[in-house]
Amino acid sequence: MTTRYAKIAMTLALAAFAFLTVFNNITDYRSNFNFVQHVLSMDTTFPDNAAHYRAIVQPWLWHGAYWLIISGEAITAGLLGYGALKLWQARRAEASMFAWAKRWTVAGLTMGFLVWFFGFMVVGGEWFLMWQSEIWNGQDAAFRFYMALLGVLVFLNQADCDVA
Repeated sequence: MTTRYAKIAMTLALAAFAFLTVFNNITDYRSNFNFVQHVLSMDTTFPDNAAHYRAIVQPWLWHGAYWLIISGEAITAGLLGYGALKLWQARRAEASMFAWAKRWTVAGLTMGFLVWFFGFMVVGGEWFLMWQSEIWNGQDAAFRFYMALLGVLVFLNQADCDVA
């Protein structure tokens, strides 16, 4: 049971993290919107950068991209929260039922991975060359987030024994 409770607790912790990220992005919209604006406009990358043609300078696209990020984070929070509930409900069930309950958490962890790895590392970091910016570089933070998600995903998918 200890392992099952650990899986539930870790899922809840990540759901809380994703929820607070959404909450902060909405209640302090301008702060993180500025981040998205600068990354997409590539205005703090190297000045002689040959990839400046990729820059997005339309404010409506900045807002659209920011709401896409917020939506991904919200879906992550919702799936992880629901996943924690399903794991809790199945905590005393047979191992096969507990494994079946994991699917919501797996979906949430995958969604979070897509947000923070694909969104921030692939799109922001490599396509918009966020790594070139000394000010608007979120790769270290994104790395911490998606590695935590991956760690829990690996732990979650370890086989569970039947409860005596």
